[in-house]
Amino acid sequence: MSLKKIHSEQPNAFKFNDKNLKMVEDILSRYPAQNKKSAVMPLLYLAQKQNKNWIPLAAMKYIAKILAMPYISVYEIATFYTMYNLAPVGKHFIQVCTTTPCLIRGADKIVDLCKKKISSKENQISSNGKCSWMEVECLGACVSAPMIQVNDNYYEDLDEKNTVEILDSLLNDNPLKPGSYRGRKNTSPEKKQVFNGEKHA
Repeated sequence: MSLKKIHSEQPNAFKFNDKNLKMVEDILSRYPAQNKKSAVMPLLYLAQKQNKNWIPLAAMKYIAKILAMPYISVYEIATFYTMYNLAPVGKHFIQVCTTTPCLIRGADKIVDLCKKKISSKENQISSNGKCSWMEVECLGACVSAPMIQVNDNYYEDLDEKNTVEILDSLLNDNPLKPGSYRGRKNTSPEKKQVFNGEKHA
């Protein structure tokens, strides 16, 4: 897993668009006025979504002013959590879980495929600009290992064959359907089993 770095080329300014300003108002309404700085994480996420999935320093300073908190405090939060990107990523941002359950079930092979098909190193955008990837810690889908997260979607129960198909679809900007690739619904068993005369999925 590579260390997150601040992007060398930064925009001079950032401002929420009208739609997101309304969302900011809604988010802040959920917190007492004296504790509005507690909204820093959802506001960082909102800034990231608006700015093509990464957060520039200007956005951190802008959010600090909205919340009347020190800029360094916003910076510390943005740089601590791996869910915040501090540099541009591909349109399809792939996070490969390599924590123990996924690693035991083949996450290392998924990493090798990402290196082969997207870029040789983490956090490098593919030559066509469509994808980038990185290793991450547990994404909370251990029962469906190995798995990857692409933007906001989970692709679960993967093997080498369907991982190649998924990566190709992302590189071609025509993503395959997310979910389990062993046909499971949520965390249900793969095959129907009979308990007390009743079939269960």
